[in-house]
Amino acid sequence: MRYQISGKQIDIGDALQTHVKTELAEILSKYAGRPTEAYVVFSKSGHEFVCESVVHLSTGLTAQATGRASEIYAAFDRSAEKMDKQLRRYKRRLKDHHADRSQPVELSDAGSYILESREETDEGNQDSVNAMIVAEMATKIPSLSVGEAVMQMEIAEAPVLVFRNEKHSGINVVYRRDDGNIGWIDPVTAG
Repeated sequence: MRYQISGKQIDIGDALQTHVKTELAEILSKYAGRPTEAYVVFSKSGHEFVCESVVHLSTGLTAQATGRASEIYAAFDRSAEKMDKQLRRYKRRLKDHHADRSQPVELSDAGSYILESREETDEGNQDSVNAMIVAEMATKIPSLSVGEAVMQMEIAEAPVLVFRNEKHSGINVVYRRDDGNIGWIDPVTAG
């Protein structure tokens, strides 16, 4: 497995890197068959250290967790505990998902954009309907079943997931509704 451990404007020592690799390897060996890569980023927010961990599994699913604490090791430990809990909760589903799939999840390239937030003018009207692009990034859209998409969204603790439906290759969306249920958008193409 490939590790990328870094800090945003803070120095990450060898002892912390060894601790991260050891702890993540232990957690992943219990639940995830073959993780491919892990990204751990440490940063400072006010008086707290923040640890963001993202692990890509060979099945194409991604687990991520964030931890905060006044000490850097404690921030990682909180992040690792959250990831352990997520993977434990989905252990059976992860194994079932991996058993049914002979090939890794197929990923399609896509563009991801951040648009400028438009504040209303004094009159209450919008200046224009065109939003300015603030940032442009590359992203990947996984090809999943609806059940796998819901599981991926929950593991990543994301509010929404865009995916290519394996049944008909159309773009679908699953999202967490305000009432706590999961919504699924499956556009029907007019033919």
